[in-house]
Amino acid sequence: MERNRLSALLTLLMVCTAVLAQSEGGLILGVEAEKKIDRKLSVGLEADLRSRNDFKTLDRWSLGLSASYKLSKVLKADAGYQLLDYNMREKVEYYTSQKGNAKIKWRPGYWGVKHRLHASVTGSYKLQNGLKFSLRERWQYTYRPEAETERYKMNIARQTMTLDEGYTRGGKGKNQLRSRLQVELDKKRALLTPFASMELYNSWAIEKIRYTVGTDIRLAKQHSLSVYYRFQDMHNVDEEDYDPDMHYVGLSYKFKF
Repeated sequence: MERNRLSALLTLLMVCTAVLAQSEGGLILGVEAEKKIDRKLSVGLEADLRSRNDFKTLDRWSLGLSASYKLSKVLKADAGYQLLDYNMREKVEYYTSQKGNAKIKWRPGYWGVKHRLHASVTGSYKLQNGLKFSLRERWQYTYRPEAETERYKMNIARQTMTLDEGYTRGGKGKNQLRSRLQVELDKKRALLTPFASMELYNSWAIEKIRYTVGTDIRLAKQHSLSVYYRFQDMHNVDEEDYDPDMHYVGLSYKFKF
């Protein structure tokens, strides 16, 4: 019975690379509170929850603090910190031993914390008809601490599996530049504020492109809701940072006071 289970697991892992090539669907739920200190300075608190695997698997949750400052009528700067708890994807490595035997290293998925810092500058310009264009340049640094995780070594020919004892996944830091161009129809006291944006993630090469379209809904003077669709197109991503192309449906609530 145990041998049959191991055989089934090996078969599943061997088709894993074909599955990884597919795109997935997910949900983003967010909530944000913003406090205006004076005419130029604001502080904020935000949290979000994301799913993947066509809405069936919880992907991550996060909690963030930020502050923004208006440098001029058309220019704003902000900075912040996020604590992220990720459901790390499993990793499968195929290799050949010195004796020529085909083997697999399999690290199951696990939950792990990441820390993220960011700083941004946003320039915006509004036309008389209400069309507003903005360009945001954001630097972010994400650090994944070292973590002890399970990893197994499998011999395909012998159908054996052993625990790789003492395996530790090393810590890793990553810098990225995020460039976002956005256009929105921002009319005073309008119920809806439609928007569309494109954002590039750059780390010596374009790694991710996000296309987003949606609308903000004005519920009251201090309350608003954002509903959107986002397509995340992945490029040049190494195995450590693997994510498939994603289709997201997003819903976010914001309170200003």
